Amino acid sequence: QVQLVESGGGLVKAGGSLRLSCAASGRTYRRYAMGWFRQAPGKEREFVASISWSGTSTSYADSVKGRFTISRDNAKNTVDLQMNSLRPKDTAVYYCAASSLNEFAYWGQGTQVTVSS
Repeated sequence: QVQLVESGGGLVKAGGSLRLSCAASGRTYRRYAMGWFRQAPGKEREFVASISWSGTSTSYADSVKGRFTISRDNAKNTVDLQMNSLRPKDTAVYYCAASSLNEFAYWGQGTQVTVSS
């Protein structure tokens, strides 16, 4: 019902910043909550942040709280993840996802974020 495409990944030095963006298309008139997840090499996919349809409610993993900020613009059908004070352990493939009936059922292909020491 919805297609998601991430962008904005890349290589940054520790302490630097990146802004990821997820563009949605398809049945975007549905009121999807959105989330960001990441998967590092050899590790399970983990939750990073989420945001309600209205944008008034957000949630963050403890590992990124205070450093990352999730936001959305429903008029543009985008959700962003501002990442500051990046650390090498933040290196992972980052995925955006759309929640349907409280389940993240729709996923993008991911974008690589690499943080060097």
